[in-house]
Amino acid sequence: MRIEQVNAKALERVNYDRYLLAQAVAKRVNELLNGAKPLIDLPKKNMQLTEIATLEIAEGLIKVKEA
Repeated sequence: MRIEQVNAKALERVNYDRYLLAQAVAKRVNELLNGAKPLIDLPKKNMQLTEIATLEIAEGLIKVKEA
């Protein structure tokens, strides 16, 4: 799946709220930086953390709630 498609699917999961998606991705990237394991099998090597976080949200593995 191309990153554009992943982004569109992730946006759909947060009701097209770009701010909420950005917050969720930033929080998940921080978790990954602190040692959390990715919840997906990485489709390619050397994926950026933002790509991993966005893909996890797009696949519904990370639930995003409004504060």
